[in-house]
Amino acid sequence: MKKLSVILFAVLFLAVAFLYFLHFTGKKNNKPASEPVQTVTTSQGIAFVNIDTVIYKFDMFFDRREDLMAKQKKAEAELNSKGTQYQKNAKDYQEKVTKGLVTRATAAEMEQSLTQQQQELVTLRDNLQSNLMEEEQVMNRQIIDYITTYLEENKADYNYQYILGKSFGSVVLFGDEGLDITQRVLEGLNKKYKAEKK
Repeated sequence: MKKLSVILFAVLFLAVAFLYFLHFTGKKNNKPASEPVQTVTTSQGIAFVNIDTVIYKFDMFFDRREDLMAKQKKAEAELNSKGTQYQKNAKDYQEKVTKGLVTRATAAEMEQSLTQQQQELVTLRDNLQSNLMEEEQVMNRQIIDYITTYLEENKADYNYQYILGKSFGSVVLFGDEGLDITQRVLEGLNKKYKAEKK
C-alpha cells in the first residue's frame, strides 16, 4: 500500500512537472528585441487555489461543521448518560457484595449484567466515533465537490485550462502569487452559497 502511494505521488509529480515544462517551453514567438518580455500571467491558462484557505473561510464549511459538532455533543451526552448509569450499577453491585446483601447467584447475575453493559458501552462508543468520522469525511467530500462544481459551472468567468488545488502536502509545492485566484474563488463560492441558502 505504501509503495502504491509513493508511485502515485511520483507519477503525479512527473505529470505536473511535464505540464509545467510544456506550458512554459511550448509555443515561443520570436519577438523583436525592442518589445519587452512578457511575464507569465493567469490568462495563459493555469491558476491555483489554496484549498485549505478556501475550505476554512467558506461559509458552507462553518455551517456543516456546526451540524457535525451538534451531532458530536449529542453522541457524547448519550455516551456519558449510559456511562453514568453503568457506574451507578457497578457501585450498587460493589456495595451489595461487600455487605453480603445478595446471594452468590444474584451477585453472579449482577456481574454478568455489568459486563454486558460495559461491552455495550464500548460498542456504542466505537459506533459513535465511526459514524462521526464517516460524517466528517462525507462533509469534506461534499465541500470539495461543491467547489469543483462551482469552478466547472463558472469556467467561462475564470477562463483557465487548469486550476490546480494547492494545500499542505499536495503535489503543488509552490505557486507564483500572480497565479493565485483563491480570494476570487472564495468570494464567488460564498456568494453562491448564501444565495442558495436563502
